[in-house]
Amino acid sequence: MNLTKAEILEKANNSFKNTLMETLNIEMVDYGDDFLVARMPVNSRVYQPDGVLHGGATAALAESVGSFASHIFMDTEKLFVRGTEITANHLKSVREGFVYARATFLHKGRTTQLLDIRVTDEADNLISICKLSTISLPKK
Repeated sequence: MNLTKAEILEKANNSFKNTLMETLNIEMVDYGDDFLVARMPVNSRVYQPDGVLHGGATAALAESVGSFASHIFMDTEKLFVRGTEITANHLKSVREGFVYARATFLHKGRTTQLLDIRVTDEADNLISICKLSTISLPKK
């Protein structure tokens, strides 16, 4: 079944009910042949005590978009996807607006995947660089 870009994004966003993604207001906003983009508002829900974006919230955004990218680019009728490791290097602080995470594959194997996730602000400044490893295992 081939879905349109709008249908894929709608399906992704509808699956976030009662999850961390809903709590953080993460939304999938763009999709292409080899990438997926999500955004998250920067506000008091994702601040650390001094009023800037918490690195853990950034990592949650990165893992959400990366895991979902693996999910939509793999055969999830037969497989389930889980994140196995994430790294995040935070380069710049953000106090307001939105941050965007763009996930692209560095490796798309049958069992393991490695994604590069670049987090930017609304002015396209690089905020964080993340790497996510995922594994695809057979459903039983």
